[in-house]
Amino acid sequence: MSITAERKAELIKKFARTDGDTGSPEVQVAILTERINNLTEHFKDNKKDNHSRRGLLAMVATRRKLLDYVKRKNEERYQTLIGELGIRR
Repeated sequence: MSITAERKAELIKKFARTDGDTGSPEVQVAILTERINNLTEHFKDNKKDNHSRRGLLAMVATRRKLLDYVKRKNEERYQTLIGELGIRR
């Protein structure tokens, strides 16, 4: 259900704004999106897992707040980010 260290490092490398950047909103959104996608697949088999569903909803809310922040600061960065991640809005 969680992402591997290799996949996380790959996402950080792809979305980092500078070398060694792990905390920018783009990186955080990319990691959250990966975790959300993994949990969505988990729920296809485990429909009654309501404890994990609550965590999923919290992650979606956090991602939404981060995306709103990026959009408020720089519309162009926001558009490229949702385009690369395939997030519909």
